[in-house]
Amino acid sequence: MSAAAPPATVIEDIAPCVDGGRFPVKRVVGEAVEVTAACFAHGHETVAAAVLYRGPGERAWRECPLDALGNDLFSASFTVDRIGRWEYAIACWIDHLAIWRDAFARRLDADDVKLAARMGADFVAQAAALGSPADRARLEPWSRSLREEADVDRLRTLAMDAELFELARANAPRDSASQTTTFDIVVDRERARFSAWYEIFPRSCAMDAGAHGTFADVDERLDEIAALGFDVLYLPPIHPIGSEKRKGKNNATRAQPNDVGSPWAIGSREGGHTAIHPALGSAADFRHLVMATRARGMEIALDIAFQCAPDHPWVTQHPEWFRTRPDGSIQYAENPPKKYQDIYPLDFDTPAWKPLWHALRDVFLFWVKEGVAIFRVDNPHTKPFAFWEWVIGEVKRDHPEVLFLSEAFTRPHVMHRLAKVGFTQSYTYFTWRITRAELVEYFTELSQDASREYFRPNCWPNTPDILPYHLQDAPPAMFRLRLVLAATLAASYGVYGPAYELAENRPREPGSEEYLDSEKYQLRHRDTKRADSLAPLMVALNKFRRAHRALRADRSLAFHDVDNEQLLCYSKRAGDDRVLMVVNLDPRDTQSGWVSLDLAQLGLDPDTPFSVRDALSGETYAWRGSRNFVLLDPRRAPAHLFAIA
Repeated sequence: MSAAAPPATVIEDIAPCVDGGRFPVKRVVGEAVEVTAACFAHGHETVAAAVLYRGPGERAWRECPLDALGNDLFSASFTVDRIGRWEYAIACWIDHLAIWRDAFARRLDADDVKLAARMGADFVAQAAALGSPADRARLEPWSRSLREEADVDRLRTLAMDAELFELARANAPRDSASQTTTFDIVVDRERARFSAWYEIFPRSCAMDAGAHGTFADVDERLDEIAALGFDVLYLPPIHPIGSEKRKGKNNATRAQPNDVGSPWAIGSREGGHTAIHPALGSAADFRHLVMATRARGMEIALDIAFQCAPDHPWVTQHPEWFRTRPDGSIQYAENPPKKYQDIYPLDFDTPAWKPLWHALRDVFLFWVKEGVAIFRVDNPHTKPFAFWEWVIGEVKRDHPEVLFLSEAFTRPHVMHRLAKVGFTQSYTYFTWRITRAELVEYFTELSQDASREYFRPNCWPNTPDILPYHLQDAPPAMFRLRLVLAATLAASYGVYGPAYELAENRPREPGSEEYLDSEKYQLRHRDTKRADSLAPLMVALNKFRRAHRALRADRSLAFHDVDNEQLLCYSKRAGDDRVLMVVNLDPRDTQSGWVSLDLAQLGLDPDTPFSVRDALSGETYAWRGSRNFVLLDPRRAPAHLFAIA
């Protein structure tokens, strides 16, 4: 049995904490980490507690005292000031000095006061012995005075010296201390929390209809996209596309001679996941595009899809990385009734899993060296969680600036596990949340549930794979209102660019969420200068987002009551920066109603008038109190975007 007594203090209910500390919580540079815990001991013993924390590369711990909130709860916060992996722990110990002073203040008998003062002198002496020379020079005289002073009134004054008391507490021995295990924090750059994505197919960017676009053509469009206010330019796979079993237009199983195939059917004799489709340009052209994008305040996000076309070099070089069917052929991808004969999944159950994992890691590292620091990962839910935890850790160990977006529209637990194992951002169910009740319930979960410590939503109203039913054959007003919701409910959002700009709404067939003439299988030439483009709304929305720091995070999201189910009212706040959105969910008819604001949530005095300025119309309204009237005609504007003054 150990000679040391076991700890007498207890630490419970620690937050933030993901699965008991199994996974890290997430923050961005400059954010505060607010730590809370229940800290206590037996009986009426008073405890003190502190949060210990350190950043990447630091050996020594920094310490911040935890403040008592009452009922054994404590809290403190510290700020993370650089990217990388941080860690923190909580320590708790018996606070003998606090116990002594509390009892001393209640003593009445003169002899008791003198005796208690000598007890306090011993505690102060112990603290002085552990302090710095400067602290010792202040504490030792205090200890002597408490021990030697005979005047009771003078002793009471000495004992209550708040400054010396706190100095002694800071140096006091921590008897019966307990300390938690360490908890990790992944700290990313700001774009991990706040970003606006614009997806574009480079091959469709040619100026002439029918011509295959190039990186140089994308370069020509950069000023236009930057003017829209987007900061992430997302490119589908840019690799060679397989010729064998290539798909034709509208996913036809037989391609015509001029069909370009799907970019997600990766690999041909020209190369695989580290090669560039020759028709797009050279590696030097790609590097130029990366730099040109950065020069405009944007950056490239590259699609990573770990799957192969039948003529990908890995198919012949590493047949052990693929699963075979009983007839000896390689199993192609399918999601019955859908069949993807042009795509071979990788077999993560292969006995040769280690070489496979390392090869896939090297794909990421290759593109990082080419200047890519954001990856949108295709269908990560079809690969093992252990792989993602390992590979993201491998990449971020030396490149903590790299961000990963999980494209997984699947079951909630699976989506959340992917976020826990390391994905920076995640696609969401927003694409299919339509009614006010659905939106309130879902975004309350995303912003207020414990999952907000690790799950960063990125909301997309459409993707090349998904033309949701409410957008099919819908009027432009539906596209406008969904754009407003995506851009303001979440700090990060994205659009499948020109298709959304131009409100493309025709499905391939009834009951399908596939686009007619899908760009996944053919070149598309569009006139983005059309008068009916949603570009002006995109500009206004992204300008509003950049102007208000309240929209740079999701935790402050709050919903407010409206007496009309077709109107959704919500706010975000960062200090004195307050924004209020009212969206008409009906794309066809004018809707009006009375909003009932939670003034306390907004930090507004119920008796003081305030003004709201609409970023879309430029109009300013004088409001007072919680109940105010709104009217929205979808033919004029989908929403009010109010800045509160």
